[in-house]
Amino acid sequence: MLKELNQVMDYIEEHLDDELPLELISKYAGVSDYHFRKIFYYLSGFTLGEYVKNRRLSEAALDLLAGESVTDVALKYGYQSLDGFTRAYKKWSGHLPSEAMKKGLGKSFPKLSFIISVQGGVNMDFRIEEKPAFNLAGVSKRVPMQFEGINQEIVKLAESITEEQRKEMRALQNMEPYEIINASYEADAKFMKEEGYLTHLIGVLTTEEDISPLLDKVPVAAYTWAVFPNEGPFPATLQNTMAKIYAEWLPSSNYEVIDAPSFSFTKMDPEQCGHAYSEVWIPVRRR
Repeated sequence: MLKELNQVMDYIEEHLDDELPLELISKYAGVSDYHFRKIFYYLSGFTLGEYVKNRRLSEAALDLLAGESVTDVALKYGYQSLDGFTRAYKKWSGHLPSEAMKKGLGKSFPKLSFIISVQGGVNMDFRIEEKPAFNLAGVSKRVPMQFEGINQEIVKLAESITEEQRKEMRALQNMEPYEIINASYEADAKFMKEEGYLTHLIGVLTTEEDISPLLDKVPVAAYTWAVFPNEGPFPATLQNTMAKIYAEWLPSSNYEVIDAPSFSFTKMDPEQCGHAYSEVWIPVRRR
């Protein structure tokens, strides 16, 4: 995957002053758009759109310092109006394009390259499971993205579950893992910036189709699942595992993630306060 990522960086460089539909970039990498965007963000810290925009503005800065007109530079890098380019450039650099030309002010955003960084061997246990189609049955709501700490909106969702809903979940539960799970899906386009929302469901896995209106029903197709067990302080260990899946395991594996619900479950250790065993289930397919 690192080879493909670097090929994409080269491809972007060759088309900075061309029309560059972002959805074509992932096809050039030979993986799904969903997979590429998630891997790219976890490795770089930027969304794909942010990276392309920053690289174009960085090249625009060099062109302005070389004496090209603001209008020509704006058109060269795809801006439909001079005002639009001026606003974007000032927000990015802190000064107007005209100031850059007059005062020789510059700013740089270099091209990214991806390399393997060896920082010491850390085991990451996982297993691959095939699972037939099933339904998620539970309670759900849109919640804000949060990569660290306890999401209070999810806490409120859990507290809202009635005993009647719990009873039906227990009756429906008939698939491994036989646990109450937390599933996430339908993330907003800004989810990588921790600015958007996603749907969070607390419930169970079931093959039953007859589910009462008390619970939400989410069909999940038959997939291959990569399962990552982890144990340690909650929720930090679980969240660190999620980050490592996308930043370390997926780029070096022969799998890509599918745009479908992922889920996890957590079992708190009664003997150690704040300590838990969790499993993260990610739908994948071979590349």
